[in-house]
Parts: sequence; structure tokens; C-alpha cells
Amino acid sequence: MSSRLRHASWGKIGLVAIVVLYIVWSLAPVAIAFLFSFNAGYSRSTWQGFSMQWWTGSKSVFNLPIYTDAIRHSLLLAVLAVIITVPLGVSLSIFLSRWRGITARPASFLATVPLVVPELVLALALFFLVTKVNLPVVTLGTSGQVVGQVTFILPLVIVITIGRLSSIPTGYEEAAQDLGASPPQSFRLVLVPLLQPAILASAIVAFAVSIDDFVITQYMSSTSSTQSVPMLIYTATRGGATPALNAMATIMAVTTIVIAAVGFALYRLLARREQITDVPAPAPALAVSREGAL
Repeated sequence: MSSRLRHASWGKIGLVAIVVLYIVWSLAPVAIAFLFSFNAGYSRSTWQGFSMQWWTGSKSVFNLPIYTDAIRHSLLLAVLAVIITVPLGVSLSIFLSRWRGITARPASFLATVPLVVPELVLALALFFLVTKVNLPVVTLGTSGQVVGQVTFILPLVIVITIGRLSSIPTGYEEAAQDLGASPPQSFRLVLVPLLQPAILASAIVAFAVSIDDFVITQYMSSTSSTQSVPMLIYTATRGGATPALNAMATIMAVTTIVIAAVGFALYRLLARREQITDVPAPAPALAVSREGAL
């Protein structure tokens, strides 16, 4: 018995050590980038003293338009991607989950094809589609970048939402309709609250993927006004970049981490509320009271 406990404790210690090493390995580049954003010199690899000039000076991340425009454009793309992909992805997920017939599985497969297609191939296909077909609404620039990101992110939202829908019995909506609710009311009052964790998770994933996307955003860009933060980091690191680039990367990384943390806290809150509302009635106590009455 003691040997089993010893092996179990060592296994737990090993698992904790692996998790800690992974977290340190993942956050170390962010910490290094954050540290060198306070470098007194122009080097991004050699420490030359502490200074706030890249945060508050004339050449700081908040005073040079090239950095502020990139941050603003990245946030704009991320917000638009969330606003479009989440409602569209949830609607498609509900439709695909309730589609019956011989064409249901092929339709579900086609909806998730962009997940298995390399992003570079998808970006090239979208680029040729926009430039050769001459679509009146979608052109290279912000509109093309939004359409490209929505095409790439939408399957992720569908997969997350379908996974949640598979755990929700259809009897909830049927019971609501039996009690007099119309189909739109049962959808709004029953299904949407049950899908709130999946909707929140989809919004977080969409925001994180959009703000970090480089390939599709690069191919669908037009001028410098449509340059995002990943694009600016890629072009600046090939030239003479200053530690202001580290400050900009730190801002975007911290923004993503904070949004993910807040979203995870809300997800846990929704999941806990759902567990509380799903607690069954105390059947044994009910049985005892009935026996006493008899």
C-alpha cells in the first residue's frame, strides 16, 4: 500500500513539474520582451540600463503613429472577427447539429474544411479570389482581412459550439414548447443560456486567433494603414527595430492574456451557475416525507 502511495506522489510531483516547466517556457519570451522594453539603449538583445523612454518618450510606442495605428488596426480586426464569427458560427452549429439526412455528414465536413487546410493555402486562395474575381464588396484591405479571418476562425467556433450542443438534450426545448413557448422563445430562453459557456469560449478563441494572425492578414492587406501588429513585428525585426517594438508586443500579449483570464473566470462562473441550477431535488427526503404521510 505504501509503495502505491509513493508511486502516486511521485507521479503527481512529475505532472506538476511538467506543467510548471511548460508555463515558464511559454511565458519566458513575453517576460524577456517586456524587460527589454525598458532598455535605455536601442538594442533589443543587450541590456544597457533602465529607462522609460520607449513607453513615455517621443519615440515611444504611444507617440509614434506606426505603432498606434498597428495596435488600433489589430484590435479592430479582432473585434470585427468576434462580432461576425460568433453569431454566425453558433447559428451554423445549431443548423448542422439538427440537420438529418444523407447530406448531413458531408455538410458538417465541409464546414470544418478550413481547419485541415494549411493557412498559407487558404490565404493564397482568398488572395486570388479577391484579386481575380473583382468582388464589389470584398477588396484587399480591411474588408478582405476581415473576410479572410472569418473564413479561418469560423470552423473553430463551429467545433466548440457543436461540442456543447452534443451535451444538451433536445428535450429542454421540447418541454418549453409543451409549456406554451414558441420556437423563437424556446431558443432564446432555453438554448441560448445553455450555450453561454460555448459562446464565451468561442469569442475568446476568435479574439486570440485574430489578433495573432499573420499569414491571412498579410496576404489580404493593401497599404500601410492595414498593417497589423504581427505584420509590423515581422517587417521591423528584419530592419533596425527599437525596444518600442518590444513595448508594442508586450501590450498586445498582456491584452490577450487579460481577456483570456477574464473570459475563463466568466466561463467558470457560468459553469458553476449551471451546476447549481441542475442540482436534482432530494429524492430520499421526498420519499421519507411521503412514507410519513402514509
